[in-house]
Amino acid sequence: FFFTDMFRRVVRQSKFRHVFGQAVKNDQCYDDIRVSRVTWDSTFCAVNPKFVAIIIEASGGGAFLVLPLHKSGRIDKSYPTVCGHTGPVLDIDWCPHNDNVIASSSEDCSVMVWQIPENGLTLPLTDPVVILEGHSKRVGIVTWHPTVRNVLLSAGCDNTIIIWNVGSGESLITLDDLHSDMIYSVCWNRNGSLICTASKDKKVRVIDPRKQEVIAEKERAHEGARPMRAIFLADGNIFTTGFSRMSERQIALWNPKNMEECIALHELDTSNGVLLPFYDPDTNVVYLCGKGDSSIRYFEITDEAPYVHFLNTFSSKEPQRGMGYMPKRGLDVNKCEIARFYKLHERKCEPIIMTVPRKSELFQDDLYPDTAGPEAALEAEEWIEGKNADPILISLKHGYVPAKSRDLKLVKKNVLDKKPDLKKRNENASSHNKLADMVSYLQKTENKLDDILKEIKSIRDILSSQDKRISKLEEQMAKVTI
Repeated sequence: FFFTDMFRRVVRQSKFRHVFGQAVKNDQCYDDIRVSRVTWDSTFCAVNPKFVAIIIEASGGGAFLVLPLHKSGRIDKSYPTVCGHTGPVLDIDWCPHNDNVIASSSEDCSVMVWQIPENGLTLPLTDPVVILEGHSKRVGIVTWHPTVRNVLLSAGCDNTIIIWNVGSGESLITLDDLHSDMIYSVCWNRNGSLICTASKDKKVRVIDPRKQEVIAEKERAHEGARPMRAIFLADGNIFTTGFSRMSERQIALWNPKNMEECIALHELDTSNGVLLPFYDPDTNVVYLCGKGDSSIRYFEITDEAPYVHFLNTFSSKEPQRGMGYMPKRGLDVNKCEIARFYKLHERKCEPIIMTVPRKSELFQDDLYPDTAGPEAALEAEEWIEGKNADPILISLKHGYVPAKSRDLKLVKKNVLDKKPDLKKRNENASSHNKLADMVSYLQKTENKLDDILKEIKSIRDILSSQDKRISKLEEQMAKVTI
């Protein structure tokens, strides 16, 4: 009551006041998916302009589904999964610079990076491109650097953050003495020069990862004991979600240059689901999805009081188990779509489309300023030497067409480099193995094709016999009606 009342006092002009949320029709949902039941506050879902990935229940290990966006409808139980982890998968994140590459982290203490085939999986994927091992406890967070190629951050329940060069499979930076308690969330700033973290010790920290030091922190950012979240906004300020001492859900806005007092603090309600914030830097809109809620609330952040302006709420009946958030370049600009969510139910994934209704058919420049594109601005080596770069922006005026799959570039360091004869022998053995693998794969494919052809033939036979039966029945019917 208090929440809506407070926001109603200020009625202000904003093109986002009338954002219209709508769930898609049933046939555009992804059905019959066993969404993971792990008690972990991650989104369980990651999407990009090509694929939707969903962490699922898996017996004896961890797995996630990767579906091409167009593959909606009922998903067969035998649909191939990504299943290389030996413990439940806790978090997944698509690479912002390669739509076919996804990272996953797990209870098995490892992080894995996977290359997804251009048209999705036809066989289970068990071999990651890279395995990153360095954590001593389960790894609950994985997030790619926004502007640097092949740089990935992971945070584990060992209170350690590791920043990896995926190309070489090595850790670049290990931050193991900056957190005294479990890390709830980690977020890069816009150019990836800083990270902010929220932790069980109720602190929000701003960290310079290359100097390996905390440059700002706020103790008791939210007084409550339940998990917090912290994200960077485009202007460098920090938006947090958490709980008050009375277990009310709160949102707050902070300036890292002065963390003593927050810029704004609002209390929302008394639900106990963790509020997951999703942020659009182009429009400065924050969407809040509570775990177990059945609504998405959205707010516009401006530099005028009260700074965090409530816009509206999208409500539905079913509670959400998790949520995927589409990058801007994956949206339909012709429909004035400004956000798209992939809401996880117990057994399905339901896309929800947010639009700003406009009468004009023309491209709406004010809704779609140039946005972060898929090109990396820097290489890992440049970043570790101290360089920073903002995202390389692209125009969405003519829509965005995803590029064809590119292989992840790996630099494998060979310990036998100094012994050319041994290296040669290894290479020969490796190419021989590859050839053998290819031959066996071709044989399997041939056998599969034979099976498919047999199945087609038997279906044809069935159809033919059914046709005859229908004709007979029609004749009988004709006699009866006469």
